Amino acid sequence: MVKQIDKNEARLRRHRRVRGKISGTAARPRLDVFRSAKHIYAQLIDDEAGVPLAAASTMDKDFEGFGGNVEAATQVGKNIAAKALEKGITEVVFDRGGFVYHGRVKALADGAREGGLKL
Repeated sequence: MVKQIDKNEARLRRHRRVRGKISGTAARPRLDVFRSAKHIYAQLIDDEAGVPLAAASTMDKDFEGFGGNVEAATQVGKNIAAKALEKGITEVVFDRGGFVYHGRVKALADGAREGGLKL
């Protein structure tokens, strides 16, 4: 009998492995990404204090269009970069959340770079 691999469990295992190596500070917070089928979310997190500093997603009221494509991810990256720059944050640690650095996750990172963040 072949065991079916739970993809989300495998992603969470990868995420825990990555989180053991990176963490965010107030000066250089962690840019955390979560990708679902219809939306993409990004947060800037200070792990020392355990608080989110800024967030952007395709669920925001000012976002228009479908949230599950590369263009939406790029826009969310630009939005999170704008919110970070308002708070005086220019450098972040990128946390891909166990997702492959490809497609929408890569587009979000590129959008954040275009917006002025240094990853």
